[in-house]
Amino acid sequence: MPRRDRLVVRAGRAFIGGSFRPADVVVEYGRIVDILDPSPEVRGMRSAIVPDDAVLLPGLVDSHVHVNEPGRTEWEGFRSATLAAGAGGITTIVDMPLNAIPPTTTPTNLEIKRAAAANASYVDVGFWGGAVPQNLGALEPLHDAGVYGFKCFLAPSGVDEFGHLDRAQFAAAMEEVAAIGSRLIVHAEDPALLHADGPLGREYAAFLASRPPASEASAIDTVIAEARRTGARAHILHLSDARSLPAIRAAKAEGIALTVETCPHYLTLVAEDIPEGAAEFKCCPPIREASNRELLWEGVVDGTIDAIVSDHSPSTVDLKRSGGGDFGLAWGGISGLQVGLSAVWSDARARGIPLETIVPLYSTGPAAVAGLDGAGVIDIGAPAHLTVFGVDDPYVIEARKLLHRNPITAYDHRQLTGRIRRTWLYGRPIFNVTEGGAGEAPHYRGMPGGRLLSARAGVAA
Repeated sequence: MPRRDRLVVRAGRAFIGGSFRPADVVVEYGRIVDILDPSPEVRGMRSAIVPDDAVLLPGLVDSHVHVNEPGRTEWEGFRSATLAAGAGGITTIVDMPLNAIPPTTTPTNLEIKRAAAANASYVDVGFWGGAVPQNLGALEPLHDAGVYGFKCFLAPSGVDEFGHLDRAQFAAAMEEVAAIGSRLIVHAEDPALLHADGPLGREYAAFLASRPPASEASAIDTVIAEARRTGARAHILHLSDARSLPAIRAAKAEGIALTVETCPHYLTLVAEDIPEGAAEFKCCPPIREASNRELLWEGVVDGTIDAIVSDHSPSTVDLKRSGGGDFGLAWGGISGLQVGLSAVWSDARARGIPLETIVPLYSTGPAAVAGLDGAGVIDIGAPAHLTVFGVDDPYVIEARKLLHRNPITAYDHRQLTGRIRRTWLYGRPIFNVTEGGAGEAPHYRGMPGGRLLSARAGVAA
């Protein structure tokens, strides 16, 4: 009889060591214990067969997710966010320190956040801390409590409880982060080059003009200068301005400890196609023109961009529609945690970019950004976080069927190619598309089994 604690996942194409190859991945007690060449029979094990028209990937990693619980759980919560993550093939997320109330800016607030996530998470969850004017000089206790680094804004964040840093405060934060051996992840927009808040109307062009590329470029130059001066590790969040890529390339070539991410919406959506009043497309920094998107794809292909992450920043439908579609008044943020790989793969495939180029940006790339050990790989000793991706599956996005809490997304009605079919966490199935293919309802099994991750203490149950 097969041992109930052993499983072999058999795939003709498994992403291992940066390329696809046939493999039997052997799982025991939630970890990968062996990777074998395919054989007709492996005795004493249950088996799961990956169909020939699909591939086996490591569980994906998303290091930029706004879960919002507690305090704004009506926007999103740990249960709904991690259900959506699993349906998108994501088995590890790192939660941003805002827009929850309280924000993750003290050890006490971190414990409040962890209590909200405990027993509610279907995937593994780590936490970023926040660097705000009120806690500068006191980041080390939060670091010691297990956050993976610190997020800051160089422009107003949009919520009163999470203030932004001015240039002097940012310099001090970089010094502090360098001293404690952590990392600072930066929302890089220069407020001096942004237009004042207020009504902008229903035309997207006015919103786009209010947040010009020069604002990103100026802030990124500041980040590079302070990383050079202090030696601190710095990370540029949600890059939308491709014109900043040459400065980032030069900084990396110089040996500065700098990484950069972009998001699916910057790689797959363009300003020219955004309809009047469609505030579900509003985010900061903004979705820019098609010519800018082409340059971002160059950064993906040449390796300048280290990770592709969702920046899942949801809110209620009412907030997104506030102002009657006025882009200046609606809440900003893209809801897309569940569909990111499908969206990016659809565009990459059309450009002739192989899946081997995309997968690391969704797995080992964001894991390295956050310093997550053992995540995003199929390797002996790693957690058995695995996902099956149907590379040719048609996938029409319907917001009302996504597992995000609120049925509004910039991807609504988009026709994509490629869909997650099945996901395992610690060798336990947490998601599969039911028989019948694309468009069928997803199915989750059992109670939430995600673990809370700590940068200082490994994994906490």
